[in-house]
Amino acid sequence: MKFVLTKHAQDVMEEREIPMAWVARVLDGPDRVEADRRDPELEHRLGRIPERQGRVLRVVLGRKARLRRIITVYFDRKMRGKL
Repeated sequence: MKFVLTKHAQDVMEEREIPMAWVARVLDGPDRVEADRRDPELEHRLGRIPERQGRVLRVVLGRKARLRRIITVYFDRKMRGKL
C-alpha cells in the first residue's frame, strides 16, 4: 500500500521509537480494521507487534485517496491482549 505520513505521524513515530517497517506491516496485514467513530473518512488498522511483547499498534489513516495519509500511530494500551 502506498502511503504518506503527516508531520504529526512522523514526530510520534520518532518519539515512540516506532519503525516504519512496523507501520507498513500493520497497513499491509492488519489483525483488525475499524472505522473511526467520528470521521467516516478515517480508518484504524491494528496489529500485534511481537518485537514489543505483542503490544497492539494502531495506525489511523485516511480511507479514500489512492495515496493513503497516515494521521497518527500509537500503541493502544486498551487493546493489549484483545487481538
